[in-house]
Amino acid sequence: MSTIKEIKDALLKETEWQPWMDELETDERQGIVRALEQWHRRKEKYDHLLSEHKKKLEFDESYRPFPHALVAGTDEAGRGPLAGPVVTAAVILPEDCPTLIGLNDSKQLSKEARESFIEKINECAIASFIHFQPASVIDEVNIYEATKQSMKISIESLSTKPDFVLADAMTLPIDIPQQSVIKGDAKSLAIAAASILAKTARDHYMEELAKQYPEYGFEKHAGYGTKQHLEALKKYGPTEIHRKTFEPIKSIILQKE
Repeated sequence: MSTIKEIKDALLKETEWQPWMDELETDERQGIVRALEQWHRRKEKYDHLLSEHKKKLEFDESYRPFPHALVAGTDEAGRGPLAGPVVTAAVILPEDCPTLIGLNDSKQLSKEARESFIEKINECAIASFIHFQPASVIDEVNIYEATKQSMKISIESLSTKPDFVLADAMTLPIDIPQQSVIKGDAKSLAIAAASILAKTARDHYMEELAKQYPEYGFEKHAGYGTKQHLEALKKYGPTEIHRKTFEPIKSIILQKE
């Protein structure tokens, strides 16, 4: 008879019911009873993630203009903050990526989960690109236009040209067939992958800026208008990476003139 630890270790490796597991249902050892209950809960969660993964794949597949056409997804991170760039990413994924089961809108995943997906996305992606649009451009043309320009750059900088583009809530000035998708990062695997790349790249960038501007706490709020950030703005004023056309920064600048 196998030990409880041996059985637990074996169960952790299985995502589908195996014949050898049948006898566990009559095993009265409490450790085995609990281990089997845990396996069923993991299985239920995995099945849900797999179902959602297939839906995202089917969504992307529905936009392929011909068999095996390359579909790119593009998304942004950082339209709302008071400081730092808006970051966009574009990704072309293969027709199936089992390692990306569980990939979702970056806002729905923990920081740890997002970080774990970066390597997986980079390993399976056919092509990807990340673009940083600085605050100076945001102030010059407005955040919507700056985001649109950045997405265009991300798409056109891909090492492989896509046959179709899925953009999260944005219509782009590109010569490639496209579809704007509302809440696309929850519907499309390609857009979700772009969402992860953009979000993590921006977070890492803001963490580096925090070393240059330690009094603002960028590593905690990534430039968003938190209480800590607003208090720092009142005390120290805006920096060169702050968006001068965003409130309350615009008013702070006007008061000093």
